[in-house]
Amino acid sequence: MKKTTAFLLIILFCSSMMFSQTEITQNERMQWWRDARFGLFIHWGLYAIPAGEWEEKEIPGIGEWIMKRAQIPAEKYRDLANRFNPIKFNAHDFVLTAKNAGMKYIVITSKHHDGFAMFKSEASRYNIVDATPYGKDIIKQLADECHRQGLKICFYYSQSRDWNEPNGLDNDWDFPKERDFQKYLDEKVKPQLTELLTNYGPIGLIWFDTPMTISQEQAQSLKDLVRKLQPKCIISGRLGGGVQTDYISTGDNVIPGNVDRSDWEVPATLNNTWGFKKNDHNWKSSKDLTRLLFDIVSKGGNYLLNVGPDAEGKIPEASVNILTEVGNWMKINREAIYETKASPFQTEFNWGCVTQKDNKLHLGIFDWKKGDFYLEGLENKVEKIYLLSDRTKNALKFQQTFNKNINHHRLNFQLPDKAPDNAVSVVVVETDGIPKVEQGIYQQADRSITLSTFQAATFKNGKSEEIKSTSRGGGVDLTDKNIQFSWNFNVEKKGNYKIDIVTTETGSHGDPLWQGGHEIRIISGNQTKDIVIERDKDEYNPRTQYWKKIHTNGGVLRFDEPGQYKIELIPVSIFKGKSGFTFQEINLRPLE
Repeated sequence: MKKTTAFLLIILFCSSMMFSQTEITQNERMQWWRDARFGLFIHWGLYAIPAGEWEEKEIPGIGEWIMKRAQIPAEKYRDLANRFNPIKFNAHDFVLTAKNAGMKYIVITSKHHDGFAMFKSEASRYNIVDATPYGKDIIKQLADECHRQGLKICFYYSQSRDWNEPNGLDNDWDFPKERDFQKYLDEKVKPQLTELLTNYGPIGLIWFDTPMTISQEQAQSLKDLVRKLQPKCIISGRLGGGVQTDYISTGDNVIPGNVDRSDWEVPATLNNTWGFKKNDHNWKSSKDLTRLLFDIVSKGGNYLLNVGPDAEGKIPEASVNILTEVGNWMKINREAIYETKASPFQTEFNWGCVTQKDNKLHLGIFDWKKGDFYLEGLENKVEKIYLLSDRTKNALKFQQTFNKNINHHRLNFQLPDKAPDNAVSVVVVETDGIPKVEQGIYQQADRSITLSTFQAATFKNGKSEEIKSTSRGGGVDLTDKNIQFSWNFNVEKKGNYKIDIVTTETGSHGDPLWQGGHEIRIISGNQTKDIVIERDKDEYNPRTQYWKKIHTNGGVLRFDEPGQYKIELIPVSIFKGKSGFTFQEINLRPLE
């Protein structure tokens, strides 16, 4: 213990001299990350050896959790280290895989919940150098290669869960309930974080995870340690204790349903696991991944996409091939991703997404339909429209109109017969200045009207109330029937409109949940509709992958004249069950 403390003090002194010479602003700290948009997550450790099976039985759940899921005794699990010899690991190939995919940073599990370190550590001999026949520092090799190839190296570190340590959290099958968590932080976590932040050069970020019961004071001490050792190092969103971090990490594979102009990131799997599982071949296609990347960036986020190397040190060939295909798209369309901002539009478009950079809008079109294309609500004068894949920037014909009766702008241009790409085809719209868009809700050219939760005015007992999207499928998870929603919107074409109430599944990505039976009331003028939320139709949602949209038929509303209208949604009763009222939007579709 005395040696560890002395070592920590020496490292703290030296590192403070190395990295703390100048002050850094938050914007300066975050700029590289905001520009990067796309990173590689690597989950790798001893769990790659069982690869989802223990004692000839397949263990449900994600691969890196096998120790807990199978309740493997720590002493028995440690024996895996004697077999861990990833002789096929090649740091150059790992970094090149990320680079070829268009990724700008790598986050690797330096220590996951099983407590095993993938780096040389003086704080615990349970590490890849001291405890395995491989005997080399994986983290050093990867960090050195990232520095050579120009990618940011970043470290995942499990600060609370440690199934190998009696004083770490969450191993209740081996160790007594009583534990000294502070001792664990002082004797393992802080010394190992110090090693990571002093032995491997500049570190882009520390990715903390599953904080559990860590206190505010304990979490703050970890944040202070990172700031002291490397002030430029970003701290991810799962530190815990209510301590403010540098950005928000969404739930695993969870993509918000709306634009969020704060700093946030989606950690996501390439199949259904993080750590390697030999029987998980449920790979997402490069087409789906490219669309998810564009969707996330259009909403203001970063995409941290995972691979799980096997026990020999190889990234599965299927993963490499899929990422290469995404990279081929990035080579042509990188302008629409790097250094961009979120869409100025507040709605999800059925046809795709929008990113923004300076005076350019990048329209990422998923479903290409030749001929007329309409973009609603752009106020600026358009100077030019062209395909991003067209090096000559041949101009597409366009027309701008303005409906003075409802103060609505509409842009119309002609799409060529053939889509430039089968995943996302990018059209560039150049405007006379920074793009400005209307803030109201307007009818689309196909006459549909979408009223989403994040466009609504929300109230509780007559007072304004902020509602956040908490359902993993993109909606709110409402349990309070006193919350009411209200929308003002513009109708161009009179007529009868079908009411489609959209809710979403929620829960974990491996076990989605949905609850019906809620009673709501829709009011518009003198029209009232009482509706019971039922599962009338399921719809796969490519923007969330794991959580479906659930449609409920709400009847018909009539709008007799063009103009502005109001709709209110009032919960009458919320059924108490597996989840709340996971409301996402109302779609109004013309019947004529």
